[in-house]
Amino acid sequence: MKMIGLKIKNRIGYIVINKPKANSYDIDFMKLMADIIDEAVANDEVKVIAIKSKLKKFFCAGADINMFQKNTTDQNKEMVKYANLVAEKLSKSPKITVALLNGHTLGGGLELALACDIRLASDAEYLIGLPEVKLGLMPGNGGTQRLIRRINLSRALEFLLNGDPITPDQAFEIGLVHQFYPESEFNTLTAEYLEKLASGPAQAMSAIKQAVYQGSEMSLEEGLQLETELANSLYDTDDAKEGLKSFVERRKPTYK
Repeated sequence: MKMIGLKIKNRIGYIVINKPKANSYDIDFMKLMADIIDEAVANDEVKVIAIKSKLKKFFCAGADINMFQKNTTDQNKEMVKYANLVAEKLSKSPKITVALLNGHTLGGGLELALACDIRLASDAEYLIGLPEVKLGLMPGNGGTQRLIRRINLSRALEFLLNGDPITPDQAFEIGLVHQFYPESEFNTLTAEYLEKLASGPAQAMSAIKQAVYQGSEMSLEEGLQLETELANSLYDTDDAKEGLKSFVERRKPTYK
């Protein structure tokens, strides 16, 4: 099996990571990840993209530190460039992206999860963190900037400065992950969550994602204008027609 593969089921594109022992990445990993994200985005059968690990104990441990130490500075910069490209593809994808955390999620692994729209976690025994400061470094794949947009700024700063990882339940308490499931039911409950998302109106959800992310970088006036433009763009879509028709007919909508 390749270290990263795409599996499509029930309109969900599962990007499965399988790079023992810890799903640590290098530049080849990130190049492949970028290609697979593009493949999932381009596939009309896929409505939601989910990233999961094939390994039991790790979601992703971030960059391969041994290789990072052996590389030249230019080689490391090139790897970081591709890691940022992957994060950007996830955050700017017109499709909703979800990270399924069921193992250690550290450094660049957490940055990968932060680039997704939604993070779902199990209550297994593992840690979540950005420990780069303990190596005399700092997050370089969006960790500082996305974290402060996901949780309270002062809490994010402390988290980054001490580098101490937290448990999944602590991550849920501070809003770093959206849902928190028993490990024994994780696969079943996350599949249900994803299938519910995938049954929704893709165009409306994509517009909402665009309004939230782009609007957060604008003034209120600019954000409201963007919202109006995006809302207006939906009125003549097949999804809107189906949604309104199903409401009048008192039935559940069926979105393509």
